[in-house]
Amino acid sequence: MPFVNVNGAALHFAHKPASAGAPTVVFSNSLGTDFRVWDEVVARLPGEFGVLRSDKRSHGLSEFTERASEISAHAGDVLALMDHVKVDKAVLCGLSVGGLIVQEVVRTAPERVSGLILCCTGSKIGNDEMWSSRIAAVEEGGIAALADAVMERWFSPAYRAAGSATLMGARLMLVRQPDAGYAAISRMLRDTDLRDAAASIAVPTLCIAGEYDGSTPPALVKETADRIPGAEYAQIDGVGHIPCVEAPGAVADQIAGFVSRSGLSG
Repeated sequence: MPFVNVNGAALHFAHKPASAGAPTVVFSNSLGTDFRVWDEVVARLPGEFGVLRSDKRSHGLSEFTERASEISAHAGDVLALMDHVKVDKAVLCGLSVGGLIVQEVVRTAPERVSGLILCCTGSKIGNDEMWSSRIAAVEEGGIAALADAVMERWFSPAYRAAGSATLMGARLMLVRQPDAGYAAISRMLRDTDLRDAAASIAVPTLCIAGEYDGSTPPALVKETADRIPGAEYAQIDGVGHIPCVEAPGAVADQIAGFVSRSGLSG
């Protein structure tokens, strides 16, 4: 259970070193999840790939700090964790708010990024009214009050109808996040707009959408891809906002294929 103190916060992380010449993929997860959301994707990646995952500050086992509502703090945490495990350059893969975080990393430290995978995300997600309403609901009734609506956005109708144990596990992961941490990240989402910065991204980029994503629909992901010079766009059919849980094999295939055709290495 590795922890490290960086930027004034104790962060929970997991690291598997890359084989010689192979890339490291750094994962950044979504609102309401911890790094276990990537478990089944990581298990399906090529064995030579390095992997770095963490619970962002205010989520999972990582410490809550007042800076949890600042995207600069989260981007700084990614870079500090890379320094800690001695990874100079990596492929960054961000899901939802994690996609905003990795876009901020490439904006502020492009020399540390060899490639970018933006999964079910955008350069601006939602609007002020939506996020302010979400924050108020969490502060009044806790995350549990939102759980049913969140599951509808996270997963496809067919997956929810099947009622798997993993679906219940995802719900439990959501409601067991700290309410204050969820609200802080929601404030960050409300206040972050990287649309203008997207045009300056100069690394190979893949944008992945989920057909039934109720949080960042395919049209938003495609719009984001169109803002980034040379970005690829791919859609995974039959999944919602958290394809790394619903279809981990498809996500792993997208990551491995992108790394291979982009010639990304360690």
